[in-house]
Formats: sequence, C-alpha cells, structure tokens
Amino acid sequence: MNILNLFVIIPLLMLLALWCSRTLQQTRAAMVAGSTLLLALSVYLTIDFIALRNAGNTAAMLYCDSWSWYAPLNINYSIGVDGISVAMLLLSSIIVFTGTFASWRLKPMTKEFFLWYTLLSAGVYGFFISTDLFAMFMFYETALIPMYLLIGVWGSGRKEYSAMKLTLMLMGGSAFLLIGILGIYYGSGATTMNINEIAAMGNIAREVQYVFFPLTFIGFGVLGALFPFHTWSPDGHACAPTAVSMLHAGVLMKLGGYGCFRIAMYLLPQAAHDLAWIFIILTTISVVYGALSAISQTDLKYINAYSSVSHCGLVLFALLMSTRTACTGAILQMLSHGLMTALFFAVIGMIYGRTHTRDINKMRGLMKIMPFLAVTYIIAGLANLGLPGFSGFVAEMTIFVGAFETDDIFHRTVTIIACTSIVITAVYILRVVGRILYGEPENEEHKLLTDARWDERFTIICLVVCVAALGIAPMWVSHLIEGGVANIITNIQP
Repeated sequence: MNILNLFVIIPLLMLLALWCSRTLQQTRAAMVAGSTLLLALSVYLTIDFIALRNAGNTAAMLYCDSWSWYAPLNINYSIGVDGISVAMLLLSSIIVFTGTFASWRLKPMTKEFFLWYTLLSAGVYGFFISTDLFAMFMFYETALIPMYLLIGVWGSGRKEYSAMKLTLMLMGGSAFLLIGILGIYYGSGATTMNINEIAAMGNIAREVQYVFFPLTFIGFGVLGALFPFHTWSPDGHACAPTAVSMLHAGVLMKLGGYGCFRIAMYLLPQAAHDLAWIFIILTTISVVYGALSAISQTDLKYINAYSSVSHCGLVLFALLMSTRTACTGAILQMLSHGLMTALFFAVIGMIYGRTHTRDINKMRGLMKIMPFLAVTYIIAGLANLGLPGFSGFVAEMTIFVGAFETDDIFHRTVTIIACTSIVITAVYILRVVGRILYGEPENEEHKLLTDARWDERFTIICLVVCVAALGIAPMWVSHLIEGGVANIITNIQP
C-alpha cells in the first residue's frame, strides 16, 4: 500500500473508533492512538523522503499513485508529494497531536467534538497529498465544513455569528476557486486534472490566465487572510475553542498559501507574473494592517488573530515575489507561524480557562500566579517578533532578503514597507507581556489560580521544542523543500 493513503485511512479509522467509543477514556484513547500514529507516520515519511532525495531521486513528486474516480470528467484519485507537501504534513501532524492534549478536558460532548476535529484533519491531510485538482478541492471543502460546528457549538463569545461569517466568506472563496479550477481544466485542453500534467503542457492562453488567475488566487487567498477578505479570521479565531484555534491558524490557513503557490501560480504562470503587482499591494496592506490592528486590541485572542493576518499576509507577499529565496522563506514562514500561533492560542486558552477573561486590562501579575504559562507566553511572543534563535527570525529574514533580490523600485519599496511590521509586532507583543505578566495581581480571585496541568505542559513543551528546533537548525527544512520550490519557481519565472 502507498504510504500516503494512510494519511486518509487513519483519520477514517479514528472516526470509526470515536463513533464506537462509549466512555471518555475510550474517546481519549482513540484520539491519542490515532494522532500519535499520524505523527509517527509523518516523521517516517520525512526521513524516507530525505533519504530518497539524497540517493539521487530527482522526480518532481514521489510516492505517486493514481486511480480513476469518475472517468467521464477525467477525475482521478491522484496522490504524490514533494518536499513542500511533506513539510505541511509534518506540521499538520504536530498540531493535531498537540491539539488532542490541549482538548483533554474539553466538555461537553467531547466525543462529538473529536469527531468533527478528526474530520477536519482528514480534509487537511487529503489536501496536501492530492495532485488532482478536483480531489484537492474536495478535501479542501472537507476541511472547511466542520469549522462551522466546531466554533458554533463549542466556541465562546459571539460564536454563532463568527461561525456563520467564517463559513459564508470561505464558501464564497470556494465558489471563486471552483470557477478557477474549471477554467484551468478546460483552458488547458487537458484530458486529466493532474496538476503536474497540466503544468507540463503549459498551453493555457495568456488571456485565459488573466481571467482565472485572480479567481483562483482570491479563492485560496480568502483562507490565507488576504486583504480585504480577511475579516472572518479574527472573529473565527477569537470564538473558537483552543484546539480549533490551533488547527485553524496553525494548519488550515496554510491551505490558502499552499493552494496559491501550487495551483494559482504554478498552473497560471504568465498571469502570476504579470498581475502579481496587484496582489503584492494587497498583501503588503495585510502585513502592515494586521500588525497595526493588533496594537489596538485588548482581547488576547484578537491580538493573536490580527497577528496571524499579518504573518499569513507575509506568506502570500513572499510567494508573489517569485524568487527562490523569498518562496523558501514563505514555506518556512508557513511552518514557523503554524507552530508559533498554535503555541500562542494554546497558552491563551489555558490562561482564559483559569481567569475567565481575555481582556488584558483585567489581568496583571500572572508571572507570580502561573509562572509556567507566563514564561511560555514570553517564549511565544519572542518567537513571534522574530528573536534570533526562534523560527520567526529565520523565516522573516529569508523572506525579506529574497524579496529585496528583485532590484526594481516597486518591489524594494513594498519590501521596506512590509519590514515595518517587525517593529510594530515588537510593540504589541512587549506591551501585552508587560501588562499581564508583571507587577502585582490586581484581582484577588486570580491569586488562587493554579499553573498548568500535566496535559497542558506536555502540549506546550512539544510546541516550544519545535519552534526552537526550526529556529536553531533550519537547514534541514530548507533542504527538504528546495526541490519543490525550485520546480514551481522554474515554471513561474518568464
């Protein structure tokens, strides 16, 4: 059996085990067993992929397989991965695994929550292993639909409003995406929806690309928090339960950047080159606007949500620069932001679960009350503002160096503007750290609170280790993704 099929089969078996579970212990056991197996599988895949590359296998995609799914429309279940896909699978497995422990004490309806959570993760895994346009779209929708219930039922605050807003905006993006995919298929004259075969043909007319590139890029860009289609993201993050915020910001938003790069830019390269300036302006706005908006927030989750808008905008910004260095930085930023924001949302959820508030004006002196969570929040903040030694520094510096390689005034000007987000990020991170962690506790009830439990500590330690490992030793990731980046960039550059 092809190893990639296990990324779909294991979540399906998890769904069956969860459905059959009758007690909380059985539900937890099913989730731990399944998420651990997926993490081990992704680690093995990463090691084996690197070994194959080192042995001289230079194929664009490895572990490829295909079966006819619906012959009249040339739809196939086609799978395969390059280094970018492998990195995204590894990220997804880490977030699903840690999210399981972050939801260890979630109530009520724990079983039902994990059922939808697992279905969402199945869509994510399927999306990253698919090489067929229709199969990718199907898994994409599978990942989006559970978000409505996960937020609307288990969320907090204006959860129904946020869930509906998120669903409507993402479904609107999906409509654009479906039109774009059909335009690519029929415009290419292909007899297959396989991404690599359509790219190899390279016969989509320039005027056709001009029509369908904006639709496809916006369709994926909505999920990547592209300005002005980002407004669903802060509300969705703020109202989602902890594990869903982790998976949503850590992995689901990466589907947007991955799709823009893998489909919109790779299959429509001429339009991607000619129209990039329009979306570069929009992504520059996303980067700076998201950071400025975070400064004005007083809710911890909204601060991190707008920070995610800024950092995900940086991913799209780097991809549109279309240099190998910038695109490598974009993939590193996807990994870095996925780990950092998952860590942030995990810690914020744990603090909120104790204080029952996310308002920074109502919290103070948490370092004396819950030192483990406080120190972890500082670590997440330092990684977020790009402190050397953490993943954020490596990713952002690679992006800005790559973006500055394009030596015209426009590209260098927007790069300098985007660089201001580094300073703005430092402002809101240090402001929050100083406000809620230090000083004397002002709320007498907060003095009775406890620090992190074993399941929370385990979640946090796993994520901190990953953030530090990517920052200290990024070269193995660069080596992993370099072939996939080079293959797409070669097709994009005129």
